[in-house]
Amino acid sequence: MKKVFIICTVRGATPEYKKELEDYVDLLEADGVDVHLPHRDTNQKATGYEICNQNANAISMADEIHIFYNPDSQGTHFDMGVAFSLNKKIVVVKCPEYGEGKSFMRMLSEWQKEIT
Repeated sequence: MKKVFIICTVRGATPEYKKELEDYVDLLEADGVDVHLPHRDTNQKATGYEICNQNANAISMADEIHIFYNPDSQGTHFDMGVAFSLNKKIVVVKCPEYGEGKSFMRMLSEWQKEIT
């Protein structure tokens, strides 16, 4: 069974954003994919260190990482760093448009093409 970790905003996530994530996860799970959705599957009452450790472990076990990129989310950047260091295949589900120059948004596009 394919395992997917969702990188997304948790802190400050609106109910509408969570619904968007959950609808996406429902589609994956209906196809038999085992999904780790942080606001649902990571103990959010744990310390910050423990949350990062739980997510890092789940990322290491995942076959793919699906990203809902938010440039303002510190946790998103941490989880991306873990996935990058593990050379994980990514699927960018949602990302703001980017212009010229270097940016995390451009890097995600390059990474997605590089690791197939």
